[in-house]
Amino acid sequence: MRAMVVHEFGGRLVPADMPTPEPGPGSIQIRIEAAGVNPYDRKLIDGILDGKLPYDFPMIPGVDGAGTVSAVGADVSAFGIGDRVAGKFLVPPIGHGTFAEFTTAPEDRATLIPDEVTALQAAALPTAGLTAQDLADATGIDSGQLVLINGAAGGVGSFLVQLAATAGAQVIATARPDDSDRMIRLGATEVVDYTRAPVGDSVHFAHPDGIDVLFDLVSPAPQLADLTQVVRPGGLVYSTIFAADEADLRARGLKGGNFESTGGSRELRRLLQRVADGDVVVPIDAVRPLTDAPGVLGASGARGKTVLVV
Repeated sequence: MRAMVVHEFGGRLVPADMPTPEPGPGSIQIRIEAAGVNPYDRKLIDGILDGKLPYDFPMIPGVDGAGTVSAVGADVSAFGIGDRVAGKFLVPPIGHGTFAEFTTAPEDRATLIPDEVTALQAAALPTAGLTAQDLADATGIDSGQLVLINGAAGGVGSFLVQLAATAGAQVIATARPDDSDRMIRLGATEVVDYTRAPVGDSVHFAHPDGIDVLFDLVSPAPQLADLTQVVRPGGLVYSTIFAADEADLRARGLKGGNFESTGGSRELRRLLQRVADGDVVVPIDAVRPLTDAPGVLGASGARGKTVLVV
């Protein structure tokens, strides 16, 4: 099968002909139609899980994918050949991902795709969409709350703007000026140009009494510490890149901390249905062929999701 692989930690993606994987007991084989691209894919290549989980080389990266069940292993009961499925397919040993024509995964890692949802949309959902949905669920956003989303233009942020707005929040999104209209269409009530002035200064000027919730998807620790000054006592702060000093937050009367999504197939099913119902728009920024993976993996400045067509 065709695949994109790396031969060592930190390596560059190159095309390769790899053996087609066969499903074992309880697993399904999926013919991949589309693979979502995430910053985490680059981290996997760089060895973020080395020593925690086994790796196989040549390594095929790719966590998110959507396609059609092409074979089933023994004892599989949830799916049949021809079913359209999507999922977050990070299964050890690392190195058998979705940047390929086929992958295999335990059946409990996959979710049926509703008829109203395309493979491109489904492939863009799992990692970014589930992170956003888990954040919104964990926060329990109330109607009328002031919510600042720093890093709103990317995949997680684009989903989170929608979910926070749907929950009734007044959403302040950070974005470049030429992305302001898209943020408003997704549900933001206010857009802060982070290229013009420090975000904290702009937010404090507009909201001197502070905000209720800060979702920070991009700031390293020093910048995050500064930005938390705009959160009123008792408010919530979440960092998705583990930049929060949780002890300092508690000392200042703030809740939250570093956040890691744990959403699985059941939560993805709920998110896919939201898309099918028209309640969530999948913000696809670019659709590229699989062989373009080296150029898009780890690229900065994304406005939504990049999806590879396999």
